[in-house]
Amino acid sequence: MPIFFSSPVARDARARGAGVTAVLGPTNTGKTHLAIERMLAHSSGIIGLPLRLLAREVYNKVAERVGPEAVALVTGEEKIKPANPRFWVSTVEAMPRDLDVAFVAIDEVQLGADLERGHVFTDRMLNRRGREETLVLGAQTVRPMVERLLPGAHVLTRPRLSRLEFSGEKKITRLPRRSAVVAFSAEEVYAIAELIRRQRGGAAVVMGALSPRTRNAQVALYQSGDVEYLVATDAIGMGLNLDVDHVAFASDRKFDGYQFRRLNPAELAQIAGRAGRATRDGTFGTTGRCPPFEPELAQALESHSFEPVKIMQWRNTALDFSSLGALQATLAVTPEENGLSRAPVGEDILVLEHAGRDDDVRGFATTRETIERLWEVCQVPDYRKSAPATHAELVVTLYGFLMREGRLPTDWFANQVAQADHTDGDIDTLSNRIAHIRTWTFAANRPDWLAEPEHWQEVARAVEDRLSDALHERLTE
Repeated sequence: MPIFFSSPVARDARARGAGVTAVLGPTNTGKTHLAIERMLAHSSGIIGLPLRLLAREVYNKVAERVGPEAVALVTGEEKIKPANPRFWVSTVEAMPRDLDVAFVAIDEVQLGADLERGHVFTDRMLNRRGREETLVLGAQTVRPMVERLLPGAHVLTRPRLSRLEFSGEKKITRLPRRSAVVAFSAEEVYAIAELIRRQRGGAAVVMGALSPRTRNAQVALYQSGDVEYLVATDAIGMGLNLDVDHVAFASDRKFDGYQFRRLNPAELAQIAGRAGRATRDGTFGTTGRCPPFEPELAQALESHSFEPVKIMQWRNTALDFSSLGALQATLAVTPEENGLSRAPVGEDILVLEHAGRDDDVRGFATTRETIERLWEVCQVPDYRKSAPATHAELVVTLYGFLMREGRLPTDWFANQVAQADHTDGDIDTLSNRIAHIRTWTFAANRPDWLAEPEHWQEVARAVEDRLSDALHERLTE
């Protein structure tokens, strides 16, 4: 059986590190490629990745090697599951809990320090194991935490395959060909892409919020040489393979779910490191309104030397569903191990608090099964980026249907999907509709929320594809 620990102190820490290999190093060291090769050397395996776009890319590579009937893809909104897959490719959040596989890999474990998603990466690093081999992959900065939390793990470091060099500041209109311009909001990305289109003839756009179909179409535009410039968010920092020679930062600040802040040097390096591929050298610099990089920062990025990660976020996964109060109390448990910090209160916990004040919800949530179902519904991501109270209203509606009728009413669900199925409108309108349909794609991928889940998965994906095609057209006009 697979090994799971309910908390970091549930077993002797040394046993936790047994059989684990940590492969650490900067970008362009071939870590993800190594994980794929190691997985395919086993009879079965799963790899957990930080982005659904990257999961799709790795799935395609594995499917080419072993055939689509041998590999499954699992993300929040997308499931491709043949009858008997040997290999699974997943986002870290969506890794199936009950798989018994020979090999497990968790990618980008330094994200355990992230305030919003970090507790998920920490949990997988501490608790997910393959029967024969477990790999954790990440930046060199996470080494002290690996050695502390996984004592006895075998640590390998890999050098970058090419040189990364700072080339100062350049105007957007003077950037060299095969440049990626990085900004941190959709508005900035579109404005820069429009400027490049007017001045230089065209740019592709890549953002985490795009559907895989739109993103692939945009990447194909760039990779084929139809356009020479790419404008992207930090989504490109997580291992997406692109032929980029130069990375230009149009901004160095982002909203991290809690505040607007400047990216730290290690985060900037993760993105700058996309310049250069294999043994081809790359350059990075600033452009637009981004303040110039200080010499110390530029040198740190060139030499890949950064402050180590000192704290990783943690959230209790040994939950008590005997009552709503017990569930909330176990979600509030603090870690007992040095180096772990209780994660900030997440969107799902806020939604649970809002929903728990609703009289109907309290009336339904009286048994272990109904409270577990409530927590499951609270996990629906807020793709629309509304306020917790607004998102909680949707959760209360979904939960009410599931409790009263056993599933979501087909007519009601069809109406929700139909509201998003319009391809007119501008870039923002289409982006909002894609966020809307992702909610219903996520719901359709719950196995028991709908009478015909496979049918509605296809319907929702077809709507998202139509919206994606329309968005791609707007972006390339």
